[in-house]
Amino acid sequence: MITAPPPSLQPDAAASPARWQTLWRDAIRDPAELLALLDLPALSARVSADATAQFPLRVPRGFAARMRRGDPHDPLLRQVLPLDDEDRVVPGFGLDAVGDADARGGSGVIHKYDGRALLVATGSCAVHCRYCFRRHFPYGQETAAAGQWREALDYLAADTGIHEVLLSGGDPLSLATAKLEEFTRGLARLGHVRRLRLHTRLPIVLPERVDEPLLAWLSALPQRVVVVVHANHANEIDAPVAAALRRLQQAGATLLNQAVLLRGVNDEAGTLADLSEALFEAGVLPYYLHQLDRVAGTAHFEVPENRSRALHAALAARLPGYLVPRLVREVAGAPAKLPL
Repeated sequence: MITAPPPSLQPDAAASPARWQTLWRDAIRDPAELLALLDLPALSARVSADATAQFPLRVPRGFAARMRRGDPHDPLLRQVLPLDDEDRVVPGFGLDAVGDADARGGSGVIHKYDGRALLVATGSCAVHCRYCFRRHFPYGQETAAAGQWREALDYLAADTGIHEVLLSGGDPLSLATAKLEEFTRGLARLGHVRRLRLHTRLPIVLPERVDEPLLAWLSALPQRVVVVVHANHANEIDAPVAAALRRLQQAGATLLNQAVLLRGVNDEAGTLADLSEALFEAGVLPYYLHQLDRVAGTAHFEVPENRSRALHAALAARLPGYLVPRLVREVAGAPAKLPL
């Protein structure tokens, strides 16, 4: 009897290198498949059908390959698996914890802070993080890339006090490089914009996205470029990720990391120290450590604020200052991130 080969977490290494779009399309979308690949079928009983329907599982196979088989507490798995914890209604956790709706400046434009504006470039991500603060965001109505970026660029042109533009999402690097080039051609006409910042998780979860066309685009930009990546645990940074980050640095980008403090993922001083060390080895400076944004469905990730402060103090005691991210909380209506 001929049986089918076992499913694989990794693409076939003997095959021709796949383009990042192919790997994107091949992401795992079924919780049962992910748990079978990790030898954790019993954990299926804790998967929430409602949470999966509202905010579907999506995880690239390369990211899943970094998870530990047979470990239901794996810190990478915990970030992506839709558990029944998400079904609890907890007071104080709402749909827009950071006040995005009240800071709308135009189609896909969020203008909260002096001197800089954020563009929600797209609603697409290569991975769906369960703690995402925009998991309830109305992307259908608020996407800056719609209409060839015209409304967003008009807004930026009208305010010469904006010196820095942030591309966020979703994940801006989920857009084709040609689409990003379309935006920066328009941005080049705005002499008052001196910096372009990209907030992206793709170099971490899908390092193949850092390809030659993307690097050529970045290296040709007239603005100073800052790439803020998002890793929460040192296990996310394997050799291909580190190589992708170094390529971004070689293209002229300043690399920073923002992490979220998550219960059961990185809420130990040693774990946070390992993350900072791994980031620095890959050419990335730790930037922010965010207190969890209180979005509906995420309460099980919250670390009490007094424990967060204690963890941060322990981290500062064991690392040089440049490896200690700032512990902050985002408060709706505040003029900046608030240090804790």
